Parts: sequence; structure tokens; C-alpha cells
Amino acid sequence: MTEATSTHEREMLELRKDDFDDLLNCAAERGAERVLARLGLENGHAARDILELRELLDAWRDARRTAWRTSVKVMTTAILAMLLVGAAIKLKIMGAPQ
Repeated sequence: MTEATSTHEREMLELRKDDFDDLLNCAAERGAERVLARLGLENGHAARDILELRELLDAWRDARRTAWRTSVKVMTTAILAMLLVGAAIKLKIMGAPQ
């Protein structure tokens, strides 16, 4: 290990905690800005856009849930109707004209 490397390592180890925290905060902010830019959310409206996306996702989930419930109700009603028609035919309430 050279003397320059050893001196450099000592300088890194002597970094004050406040300076280290500032460095971490700066790196985190830059990273967040890059991610938002890659997602197309860098124009200052990111919070509103994300809120709108969440609302849209919630609406989609509600619509999907409602569609599922409706399809179950339709199938149940159809099965019950077929059973009633079958029972009516069996009891000759509804029969073919003679």
C-alpha cells in the first residue's frame, strides 16, 4: 500500500458524521430525481400524477370486483330460472300444448 493511498483512506475515515449525512442526503435526492425523470414524473406534478394513478387503479379494482359479482349473480339467477322451468315442466304446470 502506498503512502498516498494510506493518506486517502485516513481522510475518508475522518469524514465528519454531519458531512457524511449531507453526502448521503445529496446522493439520495439525486437518485430520486433520476428515477422520477426516467418515469416521466420530473415536472413537479409527480405527487398529483401518482395520486391520480392510485385513484385510477382503485377504480379499476372496484370495476373488476363489481363485474365479478354481477357475473356471479347472473349465473346464479340463470341456474335458478332453469331449475324453476324444469320443475314447472316436471309438475306439468308448463307443458307443451296438446
